[in-house]
Amino acid sequence: MRINPLQPEKMSTEIRYVHDEIANLIGNSQSQVNMVDADGALLGPFIPMLKYPQFGVPALSFLRTLDTQATLPKALREIVILTVGGFYGARFELYAHEIMAEAFGIPQNIIASLASGGHPNGLDEKETIAHDIARALVSGKIIPDSTYKHAVNLIGQDGVAELYFLVSGYSLIAMILNGFDIPTPDNFSSEE
Repeated sequence: MRINPLQPEKMSTEIRYVHDEIANLIGNSQSQVNMVDADGALLGPFIPMLKYPQFGVPALSFLRTLDTQATLPKALREIVILTVGGFYGARFELYAHEIMAEAFGIPQNIIASLASGGHPNGLDEKETIAHDIARALVSGKIIPDSTYKHAVNLIGQDGVAELYFLVSGYSLIAMILNGFDIPTPDNFSSEE
């Protein structure tokens, strides 16, 4: 880990407001996931986003929009997020979204395959196309016309657009996590 969590009592008023808003949001939507340390500091991608708010706050706004404007089913979204996290090996992203995927009923064998960067058996047709698109995008490929048309038939043009932005958003998170070497909560240390 290259930077430590920011203690809430040491934050400026503006950053403390952002911190508290994030803590409230994740407490409501991802309460199963440990994203706060014993001192109340946010963990995961929130550490660098709060430490570098000139970049982190706009990124958080984009990521929040991915959540508030979501129309794709939650399980399908988790499959996409785990596909991205598995490709990049983003430890904290995998930690959080393995828990969320299980909460949305995704079988453990599928979660494990996605987390290891695999192509799981047992996905339905919509989940399969979403996984295939996510995998192609993180691999730097252009989506073929046949894949695009099939995806539009299954989840609609707006759904495909949402899928592209979802892959982009969680690729951003994975890169931030990996760049700052952010561990899972059980591997956090308060030492620099």
